[in-house]
Amino acid sequence: MQEPKPPGIEPFTFVFSWRRFLVHCAIMSVCIMLGLMTWYFGKPPSIRFYEATSEEQLATAIAPGIDMALDTRSSIAVKEDQPLQVELFKGNVYFDIKKNATNQLEAKVGNAIIKNFGTRFSIQMQKDGNNHIAVADGYIKIHVASGVYQINASEQADFDDTSVSKHQLITDRNIAPWRSQQ
Repeated sequence: MQEPKPPGIEPFTFVFSWRRFLVHCAIMSVCIMLGLMTWYFGKPPSIRFYEATSEEQLATAIAPGIDMALDTRSSIAVKEDQPLQVELFKGNVYFDIKKNATNQLEAKVGNAIIKNFGTRFSIQMQKDGNNHIAVADGYIKIHVASGVYQINASEQADFDDTSVSKHQLITDRNIAPWRSQQ
């Protein structure tokens, strides 16, 4: 009997196919698109939360040139964006924004938006939805449903989501009375 020959190894011959080429192009384009979407959506916004305990007030710098003081039982979120966005959840907050600060500040209280212009001001958020703002220096603009209102230095006003009321002059010691207890 003869011994069998080992199978011969034949070289691979490539056969071009348009169908195979288009399938591979479609797979590569989907992978590239998913990679770009991951890169674009993969950067979550930087949000920091601050909360003062029931025993102590909290004072900190939230950005260069912007200082914040929280009253007891107050909480706030700071989103690093341009301008710096702050949302007050409960309690009282005082902002001291230097004139040479690189960031602007935009505060949200309910549906009202407060924009500052190199100023010092305090916001008191109340549970009934009626809030209070007092400006020590500079001026702020409150954007509510009924329009835009400007509050200047040494003035205070009450506001809610729809309107501003009780706009009047105020003394400096009444800007953030809870801060005098520090």
